[in-house]
Amino acid sequence: MLLSLAVTLAVTACQRETAPADASAAAPADAQATREMTLDESKLPPLNQFQLADLDTSKNACTDFAGYANAKFLAAHPIPGDRTSWGAFEMLDERSTAIQHQLAEQAAADANAGGVEKLVGDFWATGMDEAKINAEGIEPLRDELARIDALADSAAIAAWLRETAARGQGFLIGVGSMPDFKDSSINIAATGQGGLGLPDTPYYKDADKQDIREAYVAHIAKVLELSGVPAADAATQAEHVMAFETRLAAASKSRAEFSRDVSLYYNPMPVADADKLTPNFSWTQFFEAQGVEQPETFSVSVPDYFREVDAMLADVPVEQWKSYLRFHVVDSASPYLSDAFVQQNYEFYNKTLSGQKELEPRWKRVLGTIDGQVGEAMGQLYVKVAFPPESKAKMEALIANLSEALKVRIENLEWMSPETKTRALEKWATFEPRVGYPDKWREWNGLATGRDSYLDNVLAATEFNYKWDLSKIGQPVDKTEWGMRPQTVNASYNPLANQLTFPAAILQPPFFDPDATEELNYGGIGAVIGHEMTHGYDDQGSRFDAKGTFLPDPGWWTQADFDGFRARTGKLVAQFDGYKTDDGRNLNGTHTLGENIADLGGLATAYDAMKKATAGTPDPMTDGLTRDQRFFLNWATVWRRNFTPEELSKRLVTDEHALAGFRAIGAPSNLPAFAAAFDCKPGDAMVRGGEEQVVIW
Repeated sequence: MLLSLAVTLAVTACQRETAPADASAAAPADAQATREMTLDESKLPPLNQFQLADLDTSKNACTDFAGYANAKFLAAHPIPGDRTSWGAFEMLDERSTAIQHQLAEQAAADANAGGVEKLVGDFWATGMDEAKINAEGIEPLRDELARIDALADSAAIAAWLRETAARGQGFLIGVGSMPDFKDSSINIAATGQGGLGLPDTPYYKDADKQDIREAYVAHIAKVLELSGVPAADAATQAEHVMAFETRLAAASKSRAEFSRDVSLYYNPMPVADADKLTPNFSWTQFFEAQGVEQPETFSVSVPDYFREVDAMLADVPVEQWKSYLRFHVVDSASPYLSDAFVQQNYEFYNKTLSGQKELEPRWKRVLGTIDGQVGEAMGQLYVKVAFPPESKAKMEALIANLSEALKVRIENLEWMSPETKTRALEKWATFEPRVGYPDKWREWNGLATGRDSYLDNVLAATEFNYKWDLSKIGQPVDKTEWGMRPQTVNASYNPLANQLTFPAAILQPPFFDPDATEELNYGGIGAVIGHEMTHGYDDQGSRFDAKGTFLPDPGWWTQADFDGFRARTGKLVAQFDGYKTDDGRNLNGTHTLGENIADLGGLATAYDAMKKATAGTPDPMTDGLTRDQRFFLNWATVWRRNFTPEELSKRLVTDEHALAGFRAIGAPSNLPAFAAAFDCKPGDAMVRGGEEQVVIW
């Protein structure tokens, strides 16, 4: 429930092993060893890749490029009932999930397996035992709920918050590790806001979210009722919980504020000063309860949030606190409890908030738990069957080509001074790409799992992961760690380490195919590589230098160059502010600025790299399309995506990425190469010329 302490697209805070309560049940010391597993390709969904038949030739690429490239495909591929969006990313995720399904079943088949197979197998076996989970009902939470019922005053509540945080369950207050913004080679302790059940702070105040608020109150009441609270009391308590969270939300920052001001994450202060900030909540006692050495300083993001929590410890009645805590304990555990809890969790968070029509089948939900709790263990199995060595070699060559193309673009920038170019190239020289999977796998020694209880396995992994994270505080940053699992369909950039990460699961069509022609790979994964590199120079990444040190404005820029950069990015804000959804709602160009900068720079850099890679070779004119046309069409293929109306509404508020259809057109409309490829003319929607054209990197 705590806000991630990591920078957007950076590696998230992780965890550490503890001594198990029962050493005989722990993963053995040879946890890295894995037995041979097999993959039945015939059981996997087909790969999604660009095809000529997908083009809607009734539309004009120069006026409706997204429709020309994707309308036919989207019309023919409605959103599955257990999804809230459907497109290139989701189709690859479905394939990754199907692979994990086979691996989990094989891991669980041997009850005596060791290593990472034991972890995956134990979670799978207990998670799939629906009959046992249903028979237990609320019983696994009885003791914790009794402890909440026994809370008598604010001191007892503060003690409970400390104790549950020590188990990795930071409902309102918790701590994690993150690299120090002033010395990114060392991890420091950090804390951030949390405590809210709705997706973001605007949900607690915006007029158009009133129906969501009413549905949330009904959900709270139902969860409390399922936990044993009489219906009439549950309804009253639900109103109290909503009032509690509304007050917290008023003192919290929105996702949009965080995404556009990375400095909000970093606010170091001595523990003694933090104790003065929250006199009713002792941070000195908190660190003692976590079992870690008290740091000299730690980062307290959004101090107003903690002031409000502290005030609420003093003036909110104990019974209202208990209602809030009881609800969140049960709500957070609901996915691992009996069907009644699972169904209620789905009804609000998936159906009401996101428009999901059907509950995911249990096997998918269990795989999601495995990914969240022991994801790298599954990843170690995944890459053995799903990531061929030739893919890694080809990707490394693509990254090298993109890197050289970016260097040339920086060197040739007309608007940037030589002094700033030198700093930009210093940062370029320190990019560290990681492809496929970690060079060093995470160790799991000490994590005790078994075949008795699904929830117990979840809680054990939660605490284990938290302790692992805490152990990093005060230690050098381990740059071999990944913040993503190999089976994740995504990519990332970490400004604190200047690292680019491309997990194995995204390295498939339409993004990447080692056997594909150059233009398809450069228009797909090439643009993604360029995108992640450009994050190093977006409106937030540009605030970190080559060593990952955060610098106040203008940072490593001259003031004139910094001002010029802001003026150019302001034009990109205006471009995306001008886009409207089908029902007339505007996009938020400020909230999505970082991703839009990265799209523009990434696509331009990928195009340059493609042209260099194919220089001197004739254009094959595949299926009547030029090489350049296929490059831009594969870019659009990546961004084919349908959303449920509810999911679209949620993303407009919470997502720092622009809606996919607008990403398909936003960057190419600024590139003269696109207009030339499709013979577009000035005045066409896909031709932004003169003062409208955005040129940054």
